[in-house]
Amino acid sequence: MSVYRGKRLLVGGALLLSALALGGCSTSVADLPLFGNASDTHTKDAGGYLPVENLPPNRDEAVIAPDDQAQIKAELLAARDRQASIAAKDPNNPANQSGQPNPSR
Repeated sequence: MSVYRGKRLLVGGALLLSALALGGCSTSVADLPLFGNASDTHTKDAGGYLPVENLPPNRDEAVIAPDDQAQIKAELLAARDRQASIAAKDPNNPANQSGQPNPSR
């Protein structure tokens, strides 16, 4: 009885493995035509994207005025400097540790 059961498990395992292997070769459910032709679904989606060779026209004026750009740049540089000074004062920051043992330990 155990030989029959062993063969049965072996055949079942082989069927399961072959089903999984062939399952990767099957088509997606989204590609199956449920109503109408499958080619209709692909042509509808393709119209939503710009073709690669069609670029938008160049703008005549800047998106952000130059005065605003300078102000934003100054604010970002100030924020960077503030963060760098805070990080320099932090004793737990790994960048501040020189690799030498801490004398307070």
